[in-house]
Amino acid sequence: MFELDIRSRKPIYEQLMDKIKELIVYGVLKPDEQLPSVRSLSTQLTVNPNTIQKAYRELEREGYIYSQAGKGSFVSPAQHQPNAAQMEEMRGKLLKLFAEAIYLGFTQEEMDNLYQQAMEEQRREQDD
Repeated sequence: MFELDIRSRKPIYEQLMDKIKELIVYGVLKPDEQLPSVRSLSTQLTVNPNTIQKAYRELEREGYIYSQAGKGSFVSPAQHQPNAAQMEEMRGKLLKLFAEAIYLGFTQEEMDNLYQQAMEEQRREQDD
């Protein structure tokens, strides 16, 4: 389910968060679907359970997942409303990506097409 790069400079908990977010955004993980337990994911990835717990805690703080005492962690419903800090963080990330794309020669039309493609994928996921 998850592949992590132990040689990456990016902390393992952040890599795990990114993978889980990606699976949620693309509809692989559905709302209210249970995530693997900290213990089982720790064993599967051969990662310290505290690292898994930190990733889950941050994902919960950001609103991507929720936990139920004694039952585990679950994907939050799709109506997740980002807070102002999350929106600002995403704006910063997008600006960096746009700058890099422009540097590499992407045209505005190509970027517009990519945006439309992302919107269509989101609509398809919501319709399923």
